[in-house]
Amino acid sequence: MEAHEVLEKVRQSEMSVKEAEAYFRRQPFEDMGYAKLDTHRKLRNGAAEVVFCSGKSDDHLVSIFERLWEQDGEVFGTRATEKQFELVRQKLPDIQYDPVSGILKIEKPDKERVGMIAVCTAGTADISVAEEAAQTAEYLGSYVERIYDVGVSGLHRLLSRLDVIQSANCVVAAAGMEGALASVIGGLVDKPVIAVPTSVGYGANMHGISALLTMINSCANGIAVVNIDNGYGAGYMASQINRLGERK
Repeated sequence: MEAHEVLEKVRQSEMSVKEAEAYFRRQPFEDMGYAKLDTHRKLRNGAAEVVFCSGKSDDHLVSIFERLWEQDGEVFGTRATEKQFELVRQKLPDIQYDPVSGILKIEKPDKERVGMIAVCTAGTADISVAEEAAQTAEYLGSYVERIYDVGVSGLHRLLSRLDVIQSANCVVAAAGMEGALASVIGGLVDKPVIAVPTSVGYGANMHGISALLTMINSCANGIAVVNIDNGYGAGYMASQINRLGERK
């Protein structure tokens, strides 16, 4: 429950002042023994804690998802597997899973999405990372336009969607190989570009290091770079920028 919802319940006499005070005095994290859930993160940062599913034991993952869903009425996880989806679904039947991005979530219906973020990829092999970024931004309340397979080996494909890209509040550019897409877009727009190096490529790509080095050495202005394959980080940052662009 968000702070404004608590205050509204008090105003409508659905919650007493004492109950509201107890809610706000609650410990800012919940100690589950094996995990300390940051229950006040949404109050501080505007978004609730997100679950990194990879590496978690089955019991821990299911319990964390249950508790976060009880806390906020929705929950979002990254890097999940089909097996983890089936386990969580036994406790939370409404859970949704996207095998492309590895996103596991329950999302509140009729969520308003504002502004616009353009999420671009150099090739179709980068889509899994781009979808992690796009679905993260959508979950956080941003409208996303997907523009895939517009890499530098065929610039006419990128230029055919340039009007959409230039109208976005922020652009995410995911690319492997040599990672040149972010620099090209950075030279064509007047908005922030978040570059996501992916681990797509042949031997000298070094699992994304070549794309990372290209992006952090870009001579184009306005480019920020996240870690290799970090679609979630790119989507989160893009959503923050997008919301700033929509403030009146």
